[in-house]
Amino acid sequence: MQTNLQESVNTNMTKEKAGTSPFKLAFRRFMKNKLAVIGVFVLTFIVLSVIFAPLITDQDPTKSNLTLIERPPSEEHPLGNDSSGRDNLSRLLYGGRISLIVGFSSMIFTLIIGVTLGSIAGYYGGKIDSIIMRAADMMLVLPFLVLVLTIVALLEKVTIGIFVFIIALTTWPNLTRIIRGTYLSLREQEFVLGAKAIGASDIRIIFKHFIPNAIGPIVVNATLMMATLIIIESGLSFIGFGIPQPTPTWGNMISEAQSLRILRNSPEAWVPPGLAILITVLCINFIGDGLRDAFDPKSNRR
Repeated sequence: MQTNLQESVNTNMTKEKAGTSPFKLAFRRFMKNKLAVIGVFVLTFIVLSVIFAPLITDQDPTKSNLTLIERPPSEEHPLGNDSSGRDNLSRLLYGGRISLIVGFSSMIFTLIIGVTLGSIAGYYGGKIDSIIMRAADMMLVLPFLVLVLTIVALLEKVTIGIFVFIIALTTWPNLTRIIRGTYLSLREQEFVLGAKAIGASDIRIIFKHFIPNAIGPIVVNATLMMATLIIIESGLSFIGFGIPQPTPTWGNMISEAQSLRILRNSPEAWVPPGLAILITVLCINFIGDGLRDAFDPKSNRR
């Protein structure tokens, strides 16, 4: 009796899953990951804070005031002022806007380059695959930091758009290799061979069959990549090769406060941007881990 009941329950669950789309199943798995859900809420709060920065503070993040140099926190300036007399709270909020824009934009451009080249290499193979993979290997062999610093040093002025382009130009190989590997595993599947047999075009096969089946790895790697790109931007800004002053970024704020005097006497100048980077990257990594588990067809989380 108990065995029959268990079999009936398992049969009903199988039918329910069979009638549920893969994205709904992935969403259910994602919602069961508490850290990922917390990451979504915290990241949403951070994004809303930087978007509505003008409603939180009316201070100009780039305006210097020599009478307020390194002033401690006050009612008008809750996080005090930096070594140029600029308001730290406004720079934290507007700097977060720049850091997130750079991270997101770099991720989008890297995604476009990586998916395009990975799709071409994985679908067509042969000489095209060899050329793209050798180019990717060449980019991976070159030290990333040295390559970026060389490009930035050759330019007279680095704007946000140029910086995003430089980052995307140097970070595409890893994603390209992942997409290529996914496509190679899909290329001999029956549904792809069937589409080719009925005369479907290459573009249609790629967009109708390959990309939908590779959406899991693409989304997961794009999410984790954004966290890495935010760290890259902050690190380059910290050493003076990122977004130039007076444009605020979290990396610029920490760079501005790296003198021993400020480190000891004004923690409000460097602790908030450091925590902002840490919390943002952790949230994005939690979301990426949740997406990885959600899109994993072998995931059996309950």
